[in-house]
Amino acid sequence: MDPQIRRLLTLVIFGIIAGLLAGVIVGPPRGGLVGSMIAGLLGAVVGGYLFQSLGLKFGVGNAIVDSLIQATIGAVIVLVVARLL
Repeated sequence: MDPQIRRLLTLVIFGIIAGLLAGVIVGPPRGGLVGSMIAGLLGAVVGGYLFQSLGLKFGVGNAIVDSLIQATIGAVIVLVVARLL
């Protein structure tokens, strides 16, 4: 499988999981399950960019867990900002 396709699929899967986790942490968005998934997808991008640009790493020892934590934090940020608007 092409590495770019694998990366995109991983981003989508982590984004959906992160959106569901963020919905549990912050509370479900207005869009319900679909809103959580969309927030998670956006959050995965936001979290990945934010942590990469700041050079932050969790050092859990597992890249999958690190990515999921980053995506979840990004999704929480997206949901909080969406609630403020």
